[in-house]
Amino acid sequence: MTRTETIDTETYARSVLLKTTLLKRGFVLLALVAVVLYAAIVGYMYAKQDTLLYKPSGELPDPKTIGMADVDVVSLPMSDGVVLTAWSAPPATEGAPTVLFFHGQSGNLGDRADRMREILNSGYGLLAPSYRGFPGSEGEPSEMALISDGVYMFDRLDVEGTDVVLHGQSLGTGIAAAVAEQRPNAQLLVLEAPFTATVDVASERYPLLPVSLLMKDQFATRDLIEEITVPTLIFHGTEDETIPLHHGEALAAMSGGSAKLYVVPEGTHNDLWSHGLWDEVQATLGQ
Repeated sequence: MTRTETIDTETYARSVLLKTTLLKRGFVLLALVAVVLYAAIVGYMYAKQDTLLYKPSGELPDPKTIGMADVDVVSLPMSDGVVLTAWSAPPATEGAPTVLFFHGQSGNLGDRADRMREILNSGYGLLAPSYRGFPGSEGEPSEMALISDGVYMFDRLDVEGTDVVLHGQSLGTGIAAAVAEQRPNAQLLVLEAPFTATVDVASERYPLLPVSLLMKDQFATRDLIEEITVPTLIFHGTEDETIPLHHGEALAAMSGGSAKLYVVPEGTHNDLWSHGLWDEVQATLGQ
């Protein structure tokens, strides 16, 4: 081999080594960027989790302006002094129960006016709180506080000698189920488009994130359902894209058969009442 060939070989080897080194450094840099980006996403999700779970919006309307003339707007001091606004009406029919209604994660009570009109038109009473931090109410929402408020309001009705139907819609199912577990003397528990747990829904939406480690308010109804002795109705639509049907099916299975599942063909997350939900509730109560 000539000296020129030796130099060319050495030069080629150095070139390959340099390229290999640069490539390795590039991979390391990309990995570091990916780690930093992932950590930033995790940090953002942790910091913003309350705004992802609780989404109050709008102004709370006067119920009398939206077709509920018999409903009063009341201020209810909770056990810690935080004052919540609620819509309240006594039963119009003697002996009818009062529905303690827990709404979903977004908007305000006015967005559920159609449901409440059906309740009132059937002669039932109504107590529908606006959650902490939602339009009309003080404080900040949290799982512990919302469940505590729910139990407090149930006891308020119970002391008055009123039969209580617990109705939870979406996020509200986690509150209603927790109240039912603590207060087995409720007349009926209605779960409208429920989840096994909010953390389960979040894990399905963000499978690459350690959601179970990040999420503070997990509303694990799956851990309570077997202990609930209150008669329970579960309504879930086959086309629910917000909380898939398998959540309602799983809760019914976990209840050991004590919860009755109504699968609504073509039903979505927000239209179960138009598919006969309230008719089934009334039939169960014999009203």
